[in-house]
Amino acid sequence: MVEMLLAKYNYIIYIVMMMVGFYGMIGKKNLIKKCIGINIFQYSLFLFYISMADIEGGTAPILMESSQAAALGINQVYVNPLPHVLILTAIVVCVSTTAVALGLVIRIYKQFGTIEEDEILRRWWPGVEE
Repeated sequence: MVEMLLAKYNYIIYIVMMMVGFYGMIGKKNLIKKCIGINIFQYSLFLFYISMADIEGGTAPILMESSQAAALGINQVYVNPLPHVLILTAIVVCVSTTAVALGLVIRIYKQFGTIEEDEILRRWWPGVEE
């Protein structure tokens, strides 16, 4: 059992990171902390997909003749580059989404004078008590 856990420790790290990010999104009332939780959650997914694309003993996907590869001592097992490209695109989307979210937090702070979720709800709907 312990050997199996140690062999797959990266999955345990991703799950822990994912749960920390999920707790940050759901459990915290501060809007900045919610944005940080979303980022932690997203980056745990990025690490998961990149690690899934890795093949032990794999090389960069540079195609060559088998005789050339044998002469250079290069293994013919290639790492799939598609997940890396997709995650690079997802990182750009994540950064821009974070910028928009922080811009909205600034606008909310200017409107309500606070970034605490329960205080904003009290000011928006004065009759509602939690």
